[in-house]
Amino acid sequence: MGDPRRLKPKYETPKKVWSKERIEEESKLIEEYGLKNMREVWIAQKEVRKIRREARKLLSLGEKGAEEARPLIAKCARLGYVKDGSAGLDALLALGVRDVLDRRLETRVIKRGLARSIAQGRQLIAHGFISVAGRKVSAPGYIVPVSEEQTVTYFKAIDLNAPVMAQKRAAGAEAKTPEAEAAAQAPTAPEAAAPAEAAS
Repeated sequence: MGDPRRLKPKYETPKKVWSKERIEEESKLIEEYGLKNMREVWIAQKEVRKIRREARKLLSLGEKGAEEARPLIAKCARLGYVKDGSAGLDALLALGVRDVLDRRLETRVIKRGLARSIAQGRQLIAHGFISVAGRKVSAPGYIVPVSEEQTVTYFKAIDLNAPVMAQKRAAGAEAKTPEAEAAAQAPTAPEAAAPAEAAS
């Protein structure tokens, strides 16, 4: 059967793992885009670095590089990283991590109004409720091509206003009220009775 295939890592670990500024910036991206962990940020960063590295290489070749850059520009336009297929290499050099994160299926679901929150959108994808071009996609990190963006919809029927889901939302909202937080911090009956018994 031969040796098993060695999978290449999809991300690169930062050189300064404990950089405060980097951690704060990536934490904001995780919260904004509903990512699972920092590895998903690193995957997007690696994709950006790969495109920009290739763009710099082609830019150094002059007119020959501009001709050879057409497939790369067309690919980025197809995936939605750049708005126009006629964009030049300068547009690829200006790419940021948000340009990649915006094309994730998780983000497209919330942009199309199929979920009430980014967290709910990720849950719908993971549980098989979202389809792209008629096929079920359960990977939140799937990059949605521009040609398939309008086909992102529900794979199977779901009622986001169902009583069970409404009760969960109401319970979550109630848990965040000042009264609920005060009740959670108040000592229980055994805890309150313990000091009284000790004093007697």
